[in-house]
Amino acid sequence: MSQQPLQLRVAIVVGSTREGRFAPVVTQWIKGHLDQRDDMSTDVIDLAETPLPTVLPAFGQPPAPGTEEALALVSPRLAAADAFVFVTPEYNHSFSASLKNAIDWHNEQWHAKPIGFVSYGGISGGLRAVEQLRVVMAELHATTIRNTVSLHNAWGLFDEECAMKDAQSDAAAKVMLDQLAWWGDALRAARNARPYAV
Repeated sequence: MSQQPLQLRVAIVVGSTREGRFAPVVTQWIKGHLDQRDDMSTDVIDLAETPLPTVLPAFGQPPAPGTEEALALVSPRLAAADAFVFVTPEYNHSFSASLKNAIDWHNEQWHAKPIGFVSYGGISGGLRAVEQLRVVMAELHATTIRNTVSLHNAWGLFDEECAMKDAQSDAAAKVMLDQLAWWGDALRAARNARPYAV
């Protein structure tokens, strides 16, 4: 009798901390897609609720006193994740400073793990933020998923109850998560077989 494979632990990282942000609507929508799957469990890491210090320690030095408490709310959850979904808007043709800060506080937590992107915004749908994130995450030995969920003019895609009105966006989410599942399973098996070499 074959055993059911373990669920992939997927951390949704919410990259916007702006007041009045639209991120919670987008996050709940993609979390709804994840919750419908039997092969994934979800942990939402909202950077507005778990702010990290903006002053990093010198190379090779421990964090400043008091920093450990803030990191303890984020770092173990990133380490436990098998895969990630970044929910990101586009700020000035890039992604937010809060997301970059959270990325830079960590290193091995990203190694040999896949990342899917859900971006949102106006006419560009946040795609320029995603293209820059791909370069950053490659430096951190992560694998980014080819298919991106990009919500163009996102505010018009949801109804008054914050439900998605656009079937194409729902279809794009399914494809991205299917690819995330494939890479998540493959990379988890590889990490379990032998440590990732840096």
